[in-house]
Amino acid sequence: MEYRENKRFDKAISRIGFGAWQLGNNLDFSGMTEEEGIKLVREAVNKGVTFFDTAPNYGNGMSEKILGKAFEGLDSDIFINTKTGHDCTAKIDFSLESITQSIYKSLDALKRETLDSVILHNPDGEILRGETEHYSRLISLKKQGVIDGYGVSIDTPEELRWVPDNSDVDVIEIMFNIIHQSPKILFDEVRKRDILLIVKIPFDSGWLTGKYDKNSTFEGIRSRWSSGDIELRSELVDEIKEIVGQNDLVPLALSFILSFDAVTTVIPGIRNKAQLESNIDALNYKLDKETKSQLEDLYNSRISKLDIPW
Repeated sequence: MEYRENKRFDKAISRIGFGAWQLGNNLDFSGMTEEEGIKLVREAVNKGVTFFDTAPNYGNGMSEKILGKAFEGLDSDIFINTKTGHDCTAKIDFSLESITQSIYKSLDALKRETLDSVILHNPDGEILRGETEHYSRLISLKKQGVIDGYGVSIDTPEELRWVPDNSDVDVIEIMFNIIHQSPKILFDEVRKRDILLIVKIPFDSGWLTGKYDKNSTFEGIRSRWSSGDIELRSELVDEIKEIVGQNDLVPLALSFILSFDAVTTVIPGIRNKAQLESNIDALNYKLDKETKSQLEDLYNSRISKLDIPW
């Protein structure tokens, strides 16, 4: 495992993190029992993973509960990033009272006295621009010792531009991958401010594993893609495979993201031991400058001009 230090936190953060959306999530994925989830988390810890990303709405609250049970008795080097703004029923509520209650519920579920980091889960622009009292509330909770850090989960460069200019956030989680490269234009600014930068959706919801093609069918949340979306994604994936000369894109996708110095950790979703090991093994894949340049050229010349929903 490789680790990254961050001046805002006194913990070594694994560059390959653990996206815990799938833990106990029987709504969007095939069943995982609580016991299986606990075993998977502990296996990740044994392999050196120290960074875990979760939320109250993941698996109807089961993700936080499984992490809480899995970490009982383990040392304090584990870093947990959770969220607020979406409750366990997926109801969106960013009222100050609700986010405060949510944070204390996460403390209980995760069995922690202090939360390493709490981030606002894709809030509206007025919150991101500091036009409300949300940042102040999180700063207050930080001063009280309820949380060690705070920040936001966002998707676009515009949102990324708003946040550091309106609050001294400790953490930013953003969507970034080979197909969605636009946020990188502000990475240098994030790095200068020593913000812990988490990259979510590194595989473009599975496309950048290389396992989907134009004939793939989807259920659950992935059914949002139209036939045109699927055909276009398939074409892009084929072009990426041609550039790198391989079908397994997992190591490439993770290595591309980690090649940007501003990125602290990446949080691929993990459903089983094989995925865990594949993600960690990606650290052995060294992306050469020429291939990285070709992938950036593909984005600049073609992908950036397309309308590609996540």
